Amino acid sequence: MHYIDGSWIESANTFEVTNPATGETIGQVADGGAVEAAQAVAAANKAFASFAALTAYDRSALLYKAWTLMTERSEDLARLMTAEQGKPLKAARNEVKYAADFLLWYAEEAKRVYGETIPSARANQRFMVMRQPVGVCAAITPWNYPISMITRKIGPALAAGCTMVLKPAEQTPLCAIAMFKIFDEVGIPAGVVNMVNTSSPEEVGNVWLQDSRVRKFTFTGSTEVGKQLASQAVSNVKRVSMELGGHAPFIVFDDADPVHAAKGLSLLKFLNTGQACISPNRIYVQRTIAEEFLQTLTTRVAAMQAGEGTTDGVTIGPLVDTASVDKVERQVQDALDKGAKLLTGGQRLNEGGLDKGHFFAPTVLSDITPDMRIHNEETFGPVAPVIVFDDERDILDKANDTAYGLAAYLYTDDISRAWRIAEGLRFGIIGINDINPTSAAAPFGGMNESGLGREGGHVGLDEYLDTKLVGWTV
Repeated sequence: MHYIDGSWIESANTFEVTNPATGETIGQVADGGAVEAAQAVAAANKAFASFAALTAYDRSALLYKAWTLMTERSEDLARLMTAEQGKPLKAARNEVKYAADFLLWYAEEAKRVYGETIPSARANQRFMVMRQPVGVCAAITPWNYPISMITRKIGPALAAGCTMVLKPAEQTPLCAIAMFKIFDEVGIPAGVVNMVNTSSPEEVGNVWLQDSRVRKFTFTGSTEVGKQLASQAVSNVKRVSMELGGHAPFIVFDDADPVHAAKGLSLLKFLNTGQACISPNRIYVQRTIAEEFLQTLTTRVAAMQAGEGTTDGVTIGPLVDTASVDKVERQVQDALDKGAKLLTGGQRLNEGGLDKGHFFAPTVLSDITPDMRIHNEETFGPVAPVIVFDDERDILDKANDTAYGLAAYLYTDDISRAWRIAEGLRFGIIGINDINPTSAAAPFGGMNESGLGREGGHVGLDEYLDTKLVGWTV
């Protein structure tokens, strides 16, 4: 179903939704296109003036109601996410909690859209700065975090007074439908939030990019697609925020505890089966502690259990599709052909019924060199490539040697080194002895080809507000 102007709408055409762990069909979803995309914009545009005119307290109350209902349904949402996206149930529960946090944060932040007065050089002149909603916003959200990426965009948009049209990933539309049922039930006015499901995302995206009523475009996904969307949006002078790919370095210095660092890396790297834009892709370990680090990491990774996310003990879910498994397999084989050492994993998983899904064994590789594809390409899979280094003096150059700039991590007990390296890393998010430097209250986003703008925190609200100067003579 689509959700347009406060109503659920069916389409003559549908597409299947499958469980990536089992290959089973779990739903049929309405397949929309240009017509539905245009209808959604018309509804959002019609609703904008009245919604923007609501008080901040009114909009806050709606977001708070959505947070309350989402919290009540958290277990159902988590189980749906595990079935549709594949991540283990514990991870799905964590995501639902994280997603709900955005609704609560922006319910509070809605009441903190402040203006200012500015002194004038003229005695009879006054300046006032106002913050007002940009208007209709279009959002495209990804499959790897199918609920939290919706609330991370809709939360600030509604807090600011904007209306929104949204296209969820075609792999995970059921999660989006479940969220829009919540928005509908809590009484968000008709037309304020609209959703179009489609198996042809380019068709829907083009309508929104070309429609002058859409004043902002926000996208989370690959850098390649993001560049295309951003170029079209800019040509129509739309505001843009892009959260794109990453190629995160994870640096472990010899003054850090190698066992503690390896445990942290194993939790972070294999989160969501490595399908996270902030997932470490280049793991640099100082030589004097490399052996102990690798031993701990390999032992932990070899013990990870892959399977369907509702099965007890499963910590590794499937990749999203066959193409993703193929990509991981190509990167691993390329590394092995060029001299990498396989410490564990390294193959597709086909036994015990796993052949029905898209599984690849949790993998650790050492002896990684710059000529290997995995050294330079985002993996988006369960592979930890380890690079040994000797001297701190050139590690910044190595870590920064990428077109990306989303997240970076370092382990050290030296405070001076921590500040020195954190300031030198050209990435938007830095974790110092911290594998989870994210929160609804904190800005999230990258530099370079990892994106434009920030989501989360009070700066996430700024992305949906225009600044207006009022000057008058008294």
